[in-house]
Amino acid sequence: MNKPVKTILVLVAVAAIAYLLVSKVFSDNGTAKKDAPKGGPMAQRVAVDVFVVSPLAFQNKITSTGTVLPNEEVELISEIAGRVTGINFEEGTRVRKGQLLLTVNAQELQAQLQKLRSNQKLFKDMEERQRTLLEKEYISRQEYDQVSNQLATANADIQALQASLDKAYLRAPFDGIIGMRSISEGSYVSANTPIARVVDVSPVKIEFAIPGRYSHQLKEGDKITFTSEGNPERYEAKIYALAPNIDPATRTLVVRALYDNKKEEVKPGAFVKVEISLKDVDEAILLPTEAIIPEATGHKVFLAKGGKAVPKMVKIGQRSETLIQITEGIEPGDTIIRSGILQVRPGSNLKVRNINSSTDE
Repeated sequence: MNKPVKTILVLVAVAAIAYLLVSKVFSDNGTAKKDAPKGGPMAQRVAVDVFVVSPLAFQNKITSTGTVLPNEEVELISEIAGRVTGINFEEGTRVRKGQLLLTVNAQELQAQLQKLRSNQKLFKDMEERQRTLLEKEYISRQEYDQVSNQLATANADIQALQASLDKAYLRAPFDGIIGMRSISEGSYVSANTPIARVVDVSPVKIEFAIPGRYSHQLKEGDKITFTSEGNPERYEAKIYALAPNIDPATRTLVVRALYDNKKEEVKPGAFVKVEISLKDVDEAILLPTEAIIPEATGHKVFLAKGGKAVPKMVKIGQRSETLIQITEGIEPGDTIIRSGILQVRPGSNLKVRNINSSTDE
């Protein structure tokens, strides 16, 4: 066999061996793919921490935010037109009910009143003379009635004018503190011109709202505690009124409480945090806040059952910084997933890392 032929045979043999090796590699890859686990993400186990539910004693409280309202508040206005001739108050001072605060020039009304009183005296004298004559039958009943009607008309005109004249003297409608005035002496005011605001700040009202589901648990006379914005001191007030209906837009009930505010330390308009203690629950179902998943239709948790994740809708009650009360959907002994929630899907296989219970919280 010559040398070229041997060379060709060697090349053919090498090519055959290379073909067999490549076929083996692809064959092994196919086998590996067939032997790979099926099922995608569901087949992979999700590492989670779980929480075993056990009932705990729970101090049931409602927390809310509200606003301080004055006991009474009114904007003083002038009911007649005229020039201000007297201001009888200092801004920011206490005033008493009935105290004269402002005088509007009413000389024209006073002149008219004086004229009417003169006419009244004239008609009264005439009526007395006509009555004497009527008793002696010197005049007819019709002549007497004419003078009597003139007297009655004069009396009515005086009463009407006196009512208008009284409006020239602006008086405090109740005890309180008068605010900043918006007019000066000598100013011309018209009807409905604002003068100043009078506010009664002792007591004050605390207005807040609670979820409608607690409306049946509150009543007049119940006590609340609150703190005012910028002041750490806790105050106690008493509920005096509850709205007759739950707001259909917010599903809340408006409540008002009264605080005596004798030292006037709580200012109207301030923001307050309110806390109401309800009946304590001896055996409450409490879950860590991170275990609760809010949804459009309510709240959901994942239970660990048989190594798999099972979703469950729940109803929540009160909450603290770390725990939420569950009122419906969970029973003692249930195992709740508390971490790894974002990776969990219904039916996910679970790998439990840590187990906690209520007593560990």
